[in-house]
Amino acid sequence: MKNNSLTIEIWKYFLIFSVTILGFLWIFQVLFFNQYYRYAKTLDIKEMASLISKNYNNNNLEGIINTAAYDNEVCVEITDSSFKTLYSSTIYGKGCFTGKNVSANYKFDFITSGLNKKTYELVNPSFKNDILVYAVKLKNDNYAFINTSLEPMDGAISILRKQLIVVTIIVFVLSFVISYFISNFISSPIVKMSKSAKELAKGNFNVKFNTDSNIHEIDELAETLNYTSSELSKTDEYRRDLMANVSHDLKTPLTMIKAYAEMSVDLHDKDKKKRIEDVKVITEEVDRLTGLVNDILDLSKMQSNIDNLVYEEFDIVSLCNDIIDRYGILKETEDYIFKLKTSSKKIIVYADRKKMEQVIYNLINNAINYTGEDKIVKVNVFEKDFGVLVQVIDSGKGIKESDIPYIWDRYYKNKKKHKRNLVGTGLGLSIVKNILELHNFKYGVDSSINKGSSFYFVITKKDKN
Repeated sequence: MKNNSLTIEIWKYFLIFSVTILGFLWIFQVLFFNQYYRYAKTLDIKEMASLISKNYNNNNLEGIINTAAYDNEVCVEITDSSFKTLYSSTIYGKGCFTGKNVSANYKFDFITSGLNKKTYELVNPSFKNDILVYAVKLKNDNYAFINTSLEPMDGAISILRKQLIVVTIIVFVLSFVISYFISNFISSPIVKMSKSAKELAKGNFNVKFNTDSNIHEIDELAETLNYTSSELSKTDEYRRDLMANVSHDLKTPLTMIKAYAEMSVDLHDKDKKKRIEDVKVITEEVDRLTGLVNDILDLSKMQSNIDNLVYEEFDIVSLCNDIIDRYGILKETEDYIFKLKTSSKKIIVYADRKKMEQVIYNLINNAINYTGEDKIVKVNVFEKDFGVLVQVIDSGKGIKESDIPYIWDRYYKNKKKHKRNLVGTGLGLSIVKNILELHNFKYGVDSSINKGSSFYFVITKKDKN
């Protein structure tokens, strides 16, 4: 494994975490244990003083004191103002600071001080350990002296520290081993995905990202990468189709331009009428090439978000009439029928007029290319509460439901069979999609097999300010 591999990094951080926890445990035990013990024992004797004060008139005071003294490991002595011992609890034994061999100076000092409570730090002459004495004045001029050792005197403390060494060794070894397996468990699926990702980078879009980690985030990453692989595969397929279709659309007019140019020079050099017809065909094919190049450039600009919208008010009904009038040649030569139906003679909308013209023009082109034998293309413009609904309807074979999400892609063709459009360049629906998304207008298609398709979009009402 590499030094900076995921497995090593996870393993390293697990070990650092374990060592840190053990380090804090050792610091607490070695450096701060006595301070904490001192703090805890101070609280114990103060609580004991409070307990004695509350239960001083209780008939079972001696039993209460004995129980509490045993539980808290403290010693209690109650005297009167003449230093006579009324009660002495030495149940703790080794740490007690009571008896005839103990100096009564601190008792004299407290009784004569007139204070209600006072704390003393003394040295126990019997065991030479530091003692904390808490003196408190009781009722009837009696006094309680509660003391406890400020140093752990039990042999169990030494045993605990030895045990800590053993526990530290065991915990470190276990953390070393367990962290290794945990790091392998976490990193193994990621390493597998990394290998698959390298295959994906090489262009193998059939690679699958499979994991059995049972870790939600890793499984989610695998699903995302599988989706990415699928989308990249589609994109690559679209790219190949685009290259093939653009090549086809470029090659056909170029071939015709060359053929008619040669005929004009070689065959019709003396026939003016034929030369004019040849030039007309060449001009038409050049226009088709220009349209294709312009569509590609427009689509590229829109997808790069560098094409700005210019909003203005205009009559959408008048715009549709103007566009339909351009297809007069198809009405005369190809017997196409165009029907415009509106909810009003004039409907004002607020959008980019030129872009809306492109949308309607491309939708009509699409309908012309795919309409049925009746050659009818319908355009509906209806004013609704939610905005202006524009529909372009053909009577063609319709679109399969599974194909609908893809018809807005560049050069998408049913059954992937490219044919030369009667009008347009094959990029129309992709341009429509990008323009409507730039406007943030809702769009879509309703289609039935063998009944035709209805492409629609909604120009939402906007505040022109």
